[in-house]
Parts: sequence; structure tokens; C-alpha cells
Amino acid sequence: MNRAFLRQAQKLQAKLEQAQEELEKTTVEASSGGGAVKVVITGQQRIESVKISPEVVSPEDIEMLEDLVMSAVNEAIRKSQELASSRLGKITGGLKIPGLS
Repeated sequence: MNRAFLRQAQKLQAKLEQAQEELEKTTVEASSGGGAVKVVITGQQRIESVKISPEVVSPEDIEMLEDLVMSAVNEAIRKSQELASSRLGKITGGLKIPGLS
């Protein structure tokens, strides 16, 4: 194999590892219900926190709270996936590499 190609592959691997480490440290926030439920998630789709406003906690309407939490989590995951795709896409030039977001 060509040494220049191996060096390029090693540099790409190092850049990808660095980007994945940065994604783990980078967070995005999503909310639903006008901010009643907020979710913070890392760029690697690990939920860091869920905050629920006391005003929406009602024993009579648990289903609404469940819907708000689900909506905020799904939005946070979508934002996190966009972040990961953007960051990793810059490095890979749009190549789809198995095992990467």
C-alpha cells in the first residue's frame, strides 16, 4: 500500500476521533410546550438532563406531560444527529462510513 495513502488514512482517523470526542462534549437543547419541558443532549445522543416546569405537572394530565417529554426528547435527538452529521460530514466529505453518525 502507498505510504502517502496510509498517512492520509491515519490523519482522517485522528480527525474523526477528535470530532467524536468534541461531539461527546457538545450539547444541544430542545424544548416543547413553550419551554415547559427542556432536554439537553450530547452530540452522541446521550441525554444530559430533562427539566420540567412545575406548572405542567398535573396528576390529572400525566398524558400531556408524557407527550411533552417525548416531543422534547425527539427534537433533541434530531438536533444532535444534525450536529453530528454536520461535524463528521466536514471531515469525511460526505462519505457514509459505517459506525459513524
